[in-house]
Amino acid sequence: MDLIALTDWLGESPVAALFGLATGLTFGVAAQRSRFCLRAATVSFARGRLDDKVAVWLLTFSTAVVWVQGAYLMGLINVPEARMMAVTGSWSGAIIGGLMFGVGMVLARGCSGRLLVLAATGNLRSVVSGLVFAVVAQMTMGGWLKPVRDQIAGLWVTDGGRNLDLLAALHLPDWGGLAFGVATALLALEISRRNRIGASRLVFGAGVGFAVALGWVLTSALARISFDPMPIESATFTGPSANTLMFFLDRNAVLEFDIGLVPGVFLGAFLASLWAREFKFQGFEGEANMRRALTGAALMGFGGMLAGGCAIGAGVTGGSIFAGTAWAALTAFWIGGMITDFVVDQKGGAAVRRTA
Repeated sequence: MDLIALTDWLGESPVAALFGLATGLTFGVAAQRSRFCLRAATVSFARGRLDDKVAVWLLTFSTAVVWVQGAYLMGLINVPEARMMAVTGSWSGAIIGGLMFGVGMVLARGCSGRLLVLAATGNLRSVVSGLVFAVVAQMTMGGWLKPVRDQIAGLWVTDGGRNLDLLAALHLPDWGGLAFGVATALLALEISRRNRIGASRLVFGAGVGFAVALGWVLTSALARISFDPMPIESATFTGPSANTLMFFLDRNAVLEFDIGLVPGVFLGAFLASLWAREFKFQGFEGEANMRRALTGAALMGFGGMLAGGCAIGAGVTGGSIFAGTAWAALTAFWIGGMITDFVVDQKGGAAVRRTA
């Protein structure tokens, strides 16, 4: 593909949106068919189970690391200039926002990416929760909640005006990230074997990780030939959800990678659910579940923006380039999710059953 000719024909911003669409379509199909979900993995782990949900998440994460680090070694991704790596990171934002996001994803019964995938399969609960998530994210990015976010994020930041490169900080060789990804993938495959996960689901689980690498490679290629500075980025859903919402509300909004990504995920998941005959309209199951889901969505909107990314954006996309604050956020996602499951669903559910 002659990228220069394509950008001359369409323009750089439409091409960025087209690359976002391609990344989103790949992600949406793979995530719907593999049932990839960080919330499900944290709940299983919190309950002492290394089941199929943990295996799929671990496989997605590890294959993202393998694809991204392999592409970096081949010169296809300029990791040091990636948007997440080239700006000051916030440790306080990653930890506090990550904990809030972890709480929210358990309450909402899905992280932001999973809600988008479920919404495309007819889950109206996810549609409403996703809208609340996007509105709160927008308020946090540039609205009434921005001063609160800035204050928390400024409590503890990385040094030198850049995020921390964990591989460099640990004095590991350039191939250290790839080696870590391969070792983690082998662990994921062993857990998959013990749970007798079919080959199709494994391929699609790995496909989610491939989608993350695809976004990094495409935006890196565009940045190399772009006349104006173009961000090097990949799949994430906090900022893009807010940007996509505003794109349809603001006549002056411009096309960018984010604007293609979110519709791409929705379309990919929708087509995959139709192909598998899994599209089905579903709603809230009572007022209490609705309150719980909307509260969780709001926590994810604020927490994800504060943490610098969602379960995908920080947890997989940022983790695959070993951005320090992304790994801090990922750890906080797991901790917040496991604590919430124990307090709300395990301990709280047991208390309800005893009084029933």
